[in-house]
Amino acid sequence: MSHLCKNPYMELTWYGRTCVRMRGKDAVVVADAYQSIVGPTGRGITGDIVTYSHPDDSPLPKGKGRCSRDGSTVLPGSLEDAFCLDGPGEYEVKDALMAGIRTFRDDHHGKERGRNVCFAVELDGVHVVHLGDIGHLLTEDKLTDIGRVDVACVPIGGALSANKAAELVAQLDAKVIVPMTICEDEESMEALAKFLHEMGVSAPPVPQSKLSLMPSSLPTEVTTVVLESRGKL
Repeated sequence: MSHLCKNPYMELTWYGRTCVRMRGKDAVVVADAYQSIVGPTGRGITGDIVTYSHPDDSPLPKGKGRCSRDGSTVLPGSLEDAFCLDGPGEYEVKDALMAGIRTFRDDHHGKERGRNVCFAVELDGVHVVHLGDIGHLLTEDKLTDIGRVDVACVPIGGALSANKAAELVAQLDAKVIVPMTICEDEESMEALAKFLHEMGVSAPPVPQSKLSLMPSSLPTEVTTVVLESRGKL
């Protein structure tokens, strides 16, 4: 299939808010491809699997198309044929091993902002956790469910303070951190700057168009990678 990765690297692209595309040689996983981010057609974003961590906060009026399993989100047109996951459990789709872990979007068991699902994905030997819009630190049981983490996609500017987001990163013991700013444009740079400060990053990294990794290329020290948004906010 043309959307699969031809090289040995797993490629990760960010489309804005919590929307991320992970492309491996045997499977492509797209997380949180909300129509409010990528438009009703999906702008050609393809994938074998689409995951949703929570319902769309800003659904398009009169949005049409196939819905996610829980019926809360309308899939963009380019992903209507993808295998959709929006709940906890263990899955193997094509050659992607995945686990959905129940979490919440606040620190009060979802009473304020609702539930969330983190997805742990293994593609080409690289272990990625997409935290969605998580709003709390993780218990030991949840950390065990997530398992090994090489790359952590962390929401910035939501319910988690910069300090809490840095604590969460430390819990996960990931080598590569990909911050996903989920606030409005004028607030996103400030939220990102606060997080980078908490991570001990003195000079902001130059934004990259994508992240390319393989197990042997993982850094030995914790590295924060800032990606350019490829989506339409």
